[in-house]
Amino acid sequence: MMNNRKSVSRRYFMKQSLVGAALLASASASELPAAQKKDPLLRLGGPTFEKYDNPDSWVQAMKKLGYRAAYCPVGADATDDVVSAYAAAAKKADIIIAEVGAWSNPISPDEKTRREALAKCRSQLALADRIGANCCVNISGSRSERWDGPSSGNFTEETFDMIVETTRGIIDDVKPTRTYFTLETMPWAYPDSPDSYLRLFKAIDRKRFAVHLDPVNLVCSPQRYFGNGKLIRECFRKLGLYIKSCHAKDILLQKKLTTHLDEIRPGLGGLDYAAFLKELSKIPDTPLMLEHLPNANEYELAAEHIRGVAKNIGLSFG
Repeated sequence: MMNNRKSVSRRYFMKQSLVGAALLASASASELPAAQKKDPLLRLGGPTFEKYDNPDSWVQAMKKLGYRAAYCPVGADATDDVVSAYAAAAKKADIIIAEVGAWSNPISPDEKTRREALAKCRSQLALADRIGANCCVNISGSRSERWDGPSSGNFTEETFDMIVETTRGIIDDVKPTRTYFTLETMPWAYPDSPDSYLRLFKAIDRKRFAVHLDPVNLVCSPQRYFGNGKLIRECFRKLGLYIKSCHAKDILLQKKLTTHLDEIRPGLGGLDYAAFLKELSKIPDTPLMLEHLPNANEYELAAEHIRGVAKNIGLSFG
């Protein structure tokens, strides 16, 4: 069933993709307008371990960490006044609220789990729209009992169609006007490549569906590990205009059989951060969000590494 509102047609999408690819391929920092050259092109963000109880203390916590992007600071049960206060404080401090997580399994084989996941996705998407976040993000889910686990059913056409209908339903129910619903790239579930994301994008066919990029999650083989710079550039070439937020992690290929790939702190693995940051700089104000680290010190070290890479290639996080 098609959305009553005007949606992105396949012809329009293909035209925009070709135009976008050409623009992204040719863009460079030296070609940006003067106003953009003056300001930092990159925004780094992450969680804070410092407690806060109001917008001002939250902003101060972000500034101490040098973050110009943040995870959503309130929950779905926050009143409209509280949400508005945090949104206003973020805008005044030039902090982008990057994403609202909706982590759940909306394609679960268990009906109760699926219903609860759908409710969570709708609630979190509504929150993202209320606070003006760049996106609400979830994974597409899994046909296994584990919400983010591998399953032989994850790559079937039936599951692809289920993801399409589920995502359409979430967007159509909430009808966001300021934010986007996105699916994070994954190694063992759709979208698992730039092309599968494009296929989903066209099939879902909703104006408020967009892209969340986690390149580490796409590195699922030695071939992709050693060619991850090329993979990152492909992602931005094909999806760049639609990327609303990115995750910052790293990955390490272990020297034992068979293939073992471990997520690790940025700077300790093999992800081509120079390629990642160069591509990201072509889409000003797209947040890069640190995640999955155990403590404040690890986040500090990760941020230090990423800022160092940026400095070495002539970029800045401000």
